[in-house]
Amino acid sequence: MSKRAAIAGLSLSAAALVGIVSHEGYSDKAIIPVKGDVPTIGFGTTGGVRMGDTTTPPQALARAMQDIQKYEGALKKCVTVPLHQHEYDAYASLAYNIGPTAFCHSSLVRKLNAEDYPGACGEIMRWAWYKGKNCAALEHARLCGGLAKRRESEYRQCVGAAPSPRLNRPEGGPPTGEGNGHR
Repeated sequence: MSKRAAIAGLSLSAAALVGIVSHEGYSDKAIIPVKGDVPTIGFGTTGGVRMGDTTTPPQALARAMQDIQKYEGALKKCVTVPLHQHEYDAYASLAYNIGPTAFCHSSLVRKLNAEDYPGACGEIMRWAWYKGKNCAALEHARLCGGLAKRRESEYRQCVGAAPSPRLNRPEGGPPTGEGNGHR
């Protein structure tokens, strides 16, 4: 395996961008992805979104790229150790979903900065909860099972065993944006 690189020299890979937008799903109009959530549009954008807002795929992708750059900036401020590209991509996806503040103040980052790389990757699975419900539990699959699948995918990517990104959307249903932290 290649040597870890200084985080300042890393940026989100094209494959990770595809993974993020696939996990987020696309909506051309503002929706409430999960009961009690905030309005979301495009590929998981929540900042400044109001019900009734609309977007196009190019606008949504541009906004997702702006959002991702913001989360990458936060990641680079709070992570002080070198990473492999696959680790960086997994953490950027997690930060995009849970928000930079939650990410930077997490036990994951404390473990990572202590160079406990396996332990930090394992912490990703602790973020598979939504409104007090374990999304990996069968009884919560309909509510937030997509979030558990996303965390499993991010974990596998973090440890270097990621399959190709897949669309995280129930058959015929709206995008599953549960747990979005980028508000």
